[in-house]
Amino acid sequence: MNNYEGLFIIKPDLKEDDVKNVFKAIGESVTKNGGVIKKEEIWGKRQLAYPIKKAKEGYYYKLDFEAQAPTLTKLEETYKLNADILRAMITRR
Repeated sequence: MNNYEGLFIIKPDLKEDDVKNVFKAIGESVTKNGGVIKKEEIWGKRQLAYPIKKAKEGYYYKLDFEAQAPTLTKLEETYKLNADILRAMITRR
């Protein structure tokens, strides 16, 4: 298993409960696909350097996890389909 770090930007216009549900869905998708979550950090609402889909702010969420390499393509597809996620970046540590 490889170590990965995921950084996610969530839409700023969601309610607090909806944001927590999106964070939960991100973590569940990792565990469903055979990954193990090591650490998660909620950075809160921050201003973006440039607008993304007309949003100037976003909720930042960082996730450290272990997974097999083929799992990443499934995760990236899942995150692209979620309309509440503005951006997702997964890097190998």
